[in-house]
Amino acid sequence: MADASFDDFTDIEGLLRIPRLTALAAGPDGRLVAQIQQADEHGARMRSSLWELDATGEADARRLTWSEQGETAPRFARDGSLLFASARPDPTGEHDDDGAAIWRLPARGEAHVVASAPGGLTLVAVADDGSMLATTQVLVGGSLDDDAERRTARSEAKRTTIWHTGMPIRYWDHELGDESTRLVLVSQDGDLRELTPGADPVALTNASADLARDGSIVVTTWTTRAAGGETRTGIAAIDVSSGDRRMLLEPTAAHGWSSPRLSPDGARVAVTRGTTSTPTDTSYDFLEIHAVAGGDAVAVDVGDLTIGGYAWVDDARLVVSGDLHSRGAVLLVDVATGAVRTLVDDAPHGALAPTADGTAVLALRDDVACPAAPVRIPLAGDGAVTPTPIRAPGGIGALPGRIEWVETDVEGVRVGGWLCTPQDASASAPAPVMLWIHGGPHGSYNAWSWRWNPWLAVARGWAVLLPDPAMSTGYGHAGLNRGWPRLPDVVWRECETLLDDVLQRDTLDASRTALLGASFGGFMTNWIAGHSDRFGAIVTHAGLWALDQQHATTDAASHKVRVHGHPDALPDWYRAYSPHHSASAIATPMLVTHGNRDYRVPVSEALRLWWDLVSGWQGTPESMPHRFLQLTDENHWVLRPSNAVTWNETMLAFCAQHVLGAEPIPDALPW
Repeated sequence: MADASFDDFTDIEGLLRIPRLTALAAGPDGRLVAQIQQADEHGARMRSSLWELDATGEADARRLTWSEQGETAPRFARDGSLLFASARPDPTGEHDDDGAAIWRLPARGEAHVVASAPGGLTLVAVADDGSMLATTQVLVGGSLDDDAERRTARSEAKRTTIWHTGMPIRYWDHELGDESTRLVLVSQDGDLRELTPGADPVALTNASADLARDGSIVVTTWTTRAAGGETRTGIAAIDVSSGDRRMLLEPTAAHGWSSPRLSPDGARVAVTRGTTSTPTDTSYDFLEIHAVAGGDAVAVDVGDLTIGGYAWVDDARLVVSGDLHSRGAVLLVDVATGAVRTLVDDAPHGALAPTADGTAVLALRDDVACPAAPVRIPLAGDGAVTPTPIRAPGGIGALPGRIEWVETDVEGVRVGGWLCTPQDASASAPAPVMLWIHGGPHGSYNAWSWRWNPWLAVARGWAVLLPDPAMSTGYGHAGLNRGWPRLPDVVWRECETLLDDVLQRDTLDASRTALLGASFGGFMTNWIAGHSDRFGAIVTHAGLWALDQQHATTDAASHKVRVHGHPDALPDWYRAYSPHHSASAIATPMLVTHGNRDYRVPVSEALRLWWDLVSGWQGTPESMPHRFLQLTDENHWVLRPSNAVTWNETMLAFCAQHVLGAEPIPDALPW
């Protein structure tokens, strides 16, 4: 088992090889299984495996699965067997579909395939009778019965066309419209039955669904198209025995629904009601408990918490986690009254897995200084509790610096952030400073990140400031709406004020600074580049550049156009806030990085920015300071470990060159 001895944050590849916990499954007999990702030998991809953990926190973890293809979505059956999804070969040869199948690992014996389908199977939930809810993909216009034949014909003809009849047509990094998601019931013996025959390509795209423990009912999100390229998502209930479907919660133009979770007795469903964003108001989430049979809902007041996830402990209690005040919290809810008790409020917690006896919830806890690690949170008592750590692979040793919370006042609003400083920063050797602006804009610098890890910069002598400005999560609806609709001047004023405050320290060097950001943070860095020359270098990843172009080409076009309107109708707003209008004012060296498969912020944003930078440079071509790192097989995030090494090394070297006077990056990258 890996230990927590890693402490050399100059070793980027070493950091990216640390095991990462991503999911938990609690068994009926007190067992606990974790899904853990780790880079393969060449750093070409992340591979998941399943590990048995000791929920009491005493014994070492034990690895359960070893395949090259990896295993995901662990769920326990009532008999104690472990179910999971994997595309590894079936040794019996009975199931030869290319996609992931559902496997069963008994308490004693070898894993075997339970069920497979031509479009793969993703395990969603398991009932007490052993039946399972899963999703699969079928080619549009077909069914599970004829899908294999139709896929073979399409493959042999090398046909790759997609016939679109409306929006959406893309999602993050993949195309939509050629396949339709279907819900299927999988019997204990592996027989498949479609629960949503004829579902169109939109209805169950990115669906969230749940199965009652008695196997009688399924609840699922159900999406329909509306006029103007919009979609609306409600909650449907499906009677498993008859297949009848009814809308349990209807969507409207003003709100929709997501994340349905059935109580153990199947009588109630916890859901998130989300309002529709407008030019004056962002979207707000509300946690509600609805009776499946109908009636008044119980509204749960979670305060400033931005909801992240929830799980039923029993029929009377629900645990909820989310972002809170640049940290996070776990709440215990009395579902009859909506009353809330805070269990912990020191950090974000995810992968909530209540124990079968209802005495605790198991979760993955992380923060800016520590990657996700499993903990046991007791539920007894009246107030806050103390979680117990659970031994697991991964973890880190000593950090290369200090972390502290800093705050400032901006027009009567307290704005804070985390400041990470090298151990040896002093008045005689002040540290250069990086300002990082997070994406979203609804996000928070409250958690560990493998993609944007400040400790890699701290290990090289940089201080890193991580603000949570306007529109950050964890500060209630007012915090989410401050600065809406994505006003860069509001966010910049708050970030710059906090930066100026911390730069008054004699341990930080105000003359040597860099600015970095991704997604919305990349939009911010692009906008700031044309409105300030105070930084020595700017790094922009997956950033919006020309809003008139991005708003209509993103996969979330309906949202963007609804909120921001058409450029012809709001020319002054677009001229003030679209970064490309200030291209001629950019004087700071910029590193542009972008993934070709990014559909949320299409690579056309980077291509247009790059052209504006190169064509606008008045010096000789060889003297141009700007650079473009194109990631041809990445999407909105840099996920491949080998590419992440290159991205981090390049980003750090670019900042070192233009802020610290280090040697220029060679034309052929050495990483």
